Amino acid sequence: MVRAGAVGAHLPASGLDIFGDLKKMNKRQLYYQVLNFAMIVSSALMIWKGLIVLTGSESPIVVVLSGSMEPAFHRGDLLFLTNFREDPIRADNGDIKFLTKGDNNEVDDRGLYKEGQNWLEKKDVVGRARGFLPYVGMVTIIMNDYPKFKYALLAVMGAYVLLKRES
Repeated sequence: MVRAGAVGAHLPASGLDIFGDLKKMNKRQLYYQVLNFAMIVSSALMIWKGLIVLTGSESPIVVVLSGSMEPAFHRGDLLFLTNFREDPIRADNGDIKFLTKGDNNEVDDRGLYKEGQNWLEKKDVVGRARGFLPYVGMVTIIMNDYPKFKYALLAVMGAYVLLKRES
């Protein structure tokens, strides 16, 4: 017979005793988990750098942060960019200076340019949108709008990687 108050009495007060789990690991296990975490981070960085090389864009994946490009792209859309040299920006007279404006904006984007800059040139172009995933970037927007959520998510992911035991 189990008393009602005894159920769950063996669980730690915090629900997750992360530091207790770390103390139970021997040094070899802890080093292994830290190296595993470092491998995941370095793999992500290598994938990012590989995408930069493949696409020719310094930002091959970007999130639309505002509604300025609607109706083509909405806030939270994930854009895939390329910036190949053999895909030039064309102009009738060969002089490539241009002005940008969001489809959903009343005024041009000069307020976003460097101080004193009135026109964009080829060197200012980050890339052209080649594809998109609708609203996938909302996670990024939520993490920027709520920094505590971002840090909590990173802490949970870090703890999971460090404490995950290999079978």
